[in-house]
Amino acid sequence: MRLSIPRLRVSAAVQGISTRQGALTPPSNPRKVGWWNGGALPGARRGSAVIAGHTVHAGGGAFDNLEQLQPGDAVGVSTARGQLGYRVTSVTTYRKQSFARNATRILDQSVPGRLVLITCEDWNGKVYLSNAVVIAQRTS
Repeated sequence: MRLSIPRLRVSAAVQGISTRQGALTPPSNPRKVGWWNGGALPGARRGSAVIAGHTVHAGGGAFDNLEQLQPGDAVGVSTARGQLGYRVTSVTTYRKQSFARNATRILDQSVPGRLVLITCEDWNGKVYLSNAVVIAQRTS
């Protein structure tokens, strides 16, 4: 699988990831992103296909500028079955505690099929204080 976000000039390999102690852990290589294997597959009719990636405060992470996406921006996912197109419908930054309170809704597997992109945000010099969450709906 490969994820493309033309507006951000992102083209990143996607690998399967799972949760560790309840947290999504993207691939260690910040230029790759991870599809959460506890959620829907990209292109599924139902559920959230969740892809998480790193932000690197010094640059070089696939999702460094994820929070700059806007509703209407295109996102593509290449799979073995072909290319899937999505359009961004929302971009939200959640403080860490707020993200935890909203995680069930963000990761919802009962919704019509959608793509959810997640990264860290708001580097304070020691830790990231927030998460940027992008939700996109399938177009093709």
